[in-house]
Amino acid sequence: MRKENRLKKNEEFQVVFHRGSSVANRQFVVYHLKKEDQEHTRIGLSVSKKLGNAVTRNKIKRLMREAIREFLPKLKGNQDIVIIARKPVIEMDLTQIKSSLNHVINKAGIFNNRPFRHGVKNK
Repeated sequence: MRKENRLKKNEEFQVVFHRGSSVANRQFVVYHLKKEDQEHTRIGLSVSKKLGNAVTRNKIKRLMREAIREFLPKLKGNQDIVIIARKPVIEMDLTQIKSSLNHVINKAGIFNNRPFRHGVKNK
């Protein structure tokens, strides 16, 4: 993800947690907050130490980033999103992570106009 699409600071995460709304499935929790004063969507990833050592957590984040890269152009603009990984993600591969993220993002209603279907290109 490019720099303008990242949430990095703890204060930014806390604002989204406290003011935003959340949606979850078994694998992920998504917090999202509409920000009228910014031009693009920013995404922050969170993987708890409970999920494993640094190698495991970084692998999960790499897979999440790859899945999000496909969804980023389809997301509504002007918002901050925080995605938190849950325990079942440890055993998932990229395809399963994409499917689960697609489900939870659709559930949150933060895709542009129509839902994004994994594997099918929207025009």
